[in-house]
Amino acid sequence: MGSSELRSPTLNLSIACPQLTPAASTFPAAASNYCQLDELLTEEEKDLQIKVRQFMENEVAPIISKFWEKAEFPFHLIPKMSTLGIAGGTIKGYGCPGLSGPACAMCFLEIARVDASIASFCLVQSCLAMVSIAQLGSEAQKEKYLRPLSKMQKVCVYALSEPNHGSDASSLNTTARKVPGGWILNGQKRWPANSSFADIFVVLACNTSTNQINGFIVNGGAPGLKISKIDNKMSLRVVQNCDILLEDVFVPDDDRLPGANSFQDLVKALSFSRVIVAWISIGIAAGVYDACLRYLGERKQFGAPLAAFQLNQEKLVWLLGWRLYKLHDSGRMTTGQASLGKAWITKKARETVALGRELLGGNGIVTDFHVGKAFCDMESLYTYEGSYEVNALIVARDITGIASIRPTARVPAC
Repeated sequence: MGSSELRSPTLNLSIACPQLTPAASTFPAAASNYCQLDELLTEEEKDLQIKVRQFMENEVAPIISKFWEKAEFPFHLIPKMSTLGIAGGTIKGYGCPGLSGPACAMCFLEIARVDASIASFCLVQSCLAMVSIAQLGSEAQKEKYLRPLSKMQKVCVYALSEPNHGSDASSLNTTARKVPGGWILNGQKRWPANSSFADIFVVLACNTSTNQINGFIVNGGAPGLKISKIDNKMSLRVVQNCDILLEDVFVPDDDRLPGANSFQDLVKALSFSRVIVAWISIGIAAGVYDACLRYLGERKQFGAPLAAFQLNQEKLVWLLGWRLYKLHDSGRMTTGQASLGKAWITKKARETVALGRELLGGNGIVTDFHVGKAFCDMESLYTYEGSYEVNALIVARDITGIASIRPTARVPAC
């Protein structure tokens, strides 16, 4: 008897568990706004929040689990996402929406509530690559690149991490050598999201003359630019992370970011993205809360529904996340505060999501109810934009004035 004859048919969930509603059919209602932060938004911002929520629930939720399982990106969603008018976030001018910090945060929360991969796609587009160009680019570069990026007519990448440099991001091996009319880039990058289909790459490289980190804009398809997708990921599977090889890639002088002359020049964009990662984590936790609330109301064991749980730690992450954005908007947020928020919130959101997975029992490890996918995706949020430990040491440096991130030389034995 062949293996195909022994295979059982796939379980029809609607027949086996008619009282349960999988995420793929109807996403659970939003019930996780403990602190009613939407009351602090303007009416226009509230309308935008609802617009983003409806898009994610109606367009993304019914299909995203299948794309997650196949590790493919839903390219057909990009033109639809562009109509939301949120690409570029808080950037003013150049076709960008110029959102307030709270409005931008709530948009990312609504996106991540349904899917962390789509939130990560938007994070790279709006908060890493576009913010770097907005903060460090020339007027000509802003006009040339930000307008099509804000309409999502083009997709961009932020290429920082390397095979041997993740948390140690200021010690890059990728080099930029000055030549007549431009620069020659050589090196490798690992993990940049969106790389397999991007049009514009913001690449960080070490200037061979100054030994300082500079920023460059590389156009997709440039000679010497080679890209290969990273396979076998267990988290954020929709995100197209890649290895990038730069072999004598020529970048004209016009595409060097004039404001990026050291790693410290790039820290501001990274700090901003860490705040957004914190809000993405809050969104993931909120989505899991909503899914668990519905599941436990529908799921019956021992003759009674399982609806008797509280995720009190979520109250804490909402409040801290909100305070960080108020500090950012007033220009008073330090790098240490951004790192504290990212480290604390992702840690607490990770615990929240793990509790949600536990509450669903065996159904918590499948994608049908949203929680299993969110559980895996949260692991990436906990690590990227600086691991918990690295961010904690950045906070400690901010508090004490003493940097302990780089290890001291080993003391020889007597």
